[in-house]
Amino acid sequence: MPFLGQDWRSPGWRWVKTEDGWKRCEPFSPALEDVNNQLKDISHTVLATLDTENYIVWKSVYIITGDDEDEAIYSTEDCEFAAKKRKKDHCMNNTQCFYREKWIYVHKESTRERHGYCTLGEAFNRLDFSSAIQDIRRFNYVVKLLQLIAKSQLTSLSGAAQKNYFNILDKIVRKVMEDQYNPRLIKDLLQDLSSTLCILIRGVGKSVLVGNINIWICRLETILLWQQQLKNLQMNKQVNNGLTLIDLPLHTLRNILHRLSDGWDVITLGQVTPTLYMLSEDRQLWKKLCQYHFAEKQFCRHLVPSEEGHIDWKLMYFALQKYYPIKEQYGDTLHFCRHCSILFWKDTGHPCTASDPDTCLMPVSPQHFIDLFKF
Repeated sequence: MPFLGQDWRSPGWRWVKTEDGWKRCEPFSPALEDVNNQLKDISHTVLATLDTENYIVWKSVYIITGDDEDEAIYSTEDCEFAAKKRKKDHCMNNTQCFYREKWIYVHKESTRERHGYCTLGEAFNRLDFSSAIQDIRRFNYVVKLLQLIAKSQLTSLSGAAQKNYFNILDKIVRKVMEDQYNPRLIKDLLQDLSSTLCILIRGVGKSVLVGNINIWICRLETILLWQQQLKNLQMNKQVNNGLTLIDLPLHTLRNILHRLSDGWDVITLGQVTPTLYMLSEDRQLWKKLCQYHFAEKQFCRHLVPSEEGHIDWKLMYFALQKYYPIKEQYGDTLHFCRHCSILFWKDTGHPCTASDPDTCLMPVSPQHFIDLFKF
């Protein structure tokens, strides 16, 4: 498969295989010519060293076997090949620079300039989700996207995208273990992922799994280990001599609760102190949550009256959640430019050719991201 450049008439880009998959590298700049000349000198030195070292190795084999022809097997060409490999490794570690474009052109058909189409795995590799999880605004967004991929799109990922997927997942788990940030969200992700892998492994042969079955079994064991680590996670008690949540006035605590859009967050915060528990049971709070997430026709079909005859809005919220999806809120999301058909992070931008780029932007939810690559 050829690697095409930005122009269909170009000879193509240079690609290097790294731990996270294939990366496009920049051509050598004139500033690196001196380094390249130094590498040529290094190759001659390595050649001489290899020649001496390998002579000793082959000489020992000659003594053990007693075969005169074995001594002639090791030739100068083998030495040169080893020297070139050493030079290449040195070059990769010190002088390679990669493009870090955090956008991708989403095309679903072939044109004269672009052949083929963009896949989910390619977009997953190009959009740098590994760095996005370090941004607290994007953390929940990336986790939700990984969860949707785990439920339905795991088998559509290429081998490199699968490796990148589990590398990102490993970083997320380590971040949660260190920062203790939103472990409930990661537990749900790992539960869905382990369920999907169990089904795929049991039905091997019926479904297409990219890679060896032993690799998938090893990944499942790793997921089970992560689940056990999160289960044993102990939240560190914060030692603070200053102002705490308990010291805030009631109206401030009430405003904090009313700004939460997830019912589970309201319940979790209500477990901190008796005062917060009392405020978290407010009927008006749960009524606003129901009205925010669900349409009036939806919660009219599932009325849950209390013993006094009033509507139990808290129970209704969790009852409606079983039938209808709740609205999702994220600090930062991917954006799609309708003019350029480019998917990108808003703060990094993209090379837009529209006269008014802001009118062409559209925020992309995790589900919309998945739908963009369904052909």
